[in-house]
Amino acid sequence: MSLARILGLLAVLIAVGLLIAAPTMLRSYGVYLLALWSVTTIAALGLNLTLGYAGQISLAQGAFVGIGAYTVALATAAGIPYFVAFLGAGLITFAIGWCLGYPALRVQHHFLAFVTLAFSTLVFLVLRNEQWLTNGIYGINDIARPKVFGLSTNRNPDFYYFALGMLALFAGLQWWMLRSPWGRAFVAIRENPLRAASLGIDVRRYTLMAFAIGSAYGGFAGALYAPLVQFIEPNSFQLTYSLKLLLIVLVGGAGYFIGPFFGAMIEILLPEWLRFTQGYYLLIYATLVVILMAVCPKGLVGAVALIAERRRKPPGRAPGPGGTLDPGGATPGPTGAASASHSR
Repeated sequence: MSLARILGLLAVLIAVGLLIAAPTMLRSYGVYLLALWSVTTIAALGLNLTLGYAGQISLAQGAFVGIGAYTVALATAAGIPYFVAFLGAGLITFAIGWCLGYPALRVQHHFLAFVTLAFSTLVFLVLRNEQWLTNGIYGINDIARPKVFGLSTNRNPDFYYFALGMLALFAGLQWWMLRSPWGRAFVAIRENPLRAASLGIDVRRYTLMAFAIGSAYGGFAGALYAPLVQFIEPNSFQLTYSLKLLLIVLVGGAGYFIGPFFGAMIEILLPEWLRFTQGYYLLIYATLVVILMAVCPKGLVGAVALIAERRRKPPGRAPGPGGTLDPGGATPGPTGAASASHSR
């Protein structure tokens, strides 16, 4: 095992240890924020699969979180056990995501973004106007937190461990998926759909699958979000929430497995860390995000990966874009970009 892998494994173990020990070091609000970070990361993992690995732009992830949240809130209020409602939220969003994936077979890029934007607006209007079902603008109060193996999760530390366990489960599933033929098919479609089809990959099936699985991650995140906040209303899931999830993926690094973990940390925790600046914390936060995206357009993890790739290159002249020679040997070129995508 190389030194880089050993250091990476050590960093992961330290991070896991800190997350497990966090409730003993933080107050209740800090633990609540970490639970919110866990739930948001699950939603961002789904969007990263759709956008970062399969290359399909979606502005509807916030709407899927809303569908999952309302499914659990309405089902548990009707007496259905939480975990049945939890699975139902995932299945419903999987089915809707599969249907929403059909436009991706005909349109791409910003046209597809407009389709998903329209869907997000449609979901918001249904949540707001169908008062007989969703209670409209008044939302749903007093959403009960579940019992896990007979243990209550009413306290923030207890629900945090439940959310953290779910994050580990869904992250593990995606880790396995990305290293299976499914993950390689998603990346192949993102890089070049025609070449992927020539290699025998069913582009239609895998495109729909990427949308459906990413949407189901949003639904499962919503099923955790509702009992965490215990009050939901339509404004929580309008377009701005989808844009926030998109920002998380881009800031962390689209197409990198650990990107959503860092992106959600910046989106959820950084504004709280800047509160010592009082009324200026949002201004400082927005400025930092703009600078970060200008300096690291591939996100935090993308910037680290690019630096590591350049350090691995032997010194000397290297071919640049179009076959020209780059005197500094620092320009990755088309071949370098392809190798980076395989190393994520």
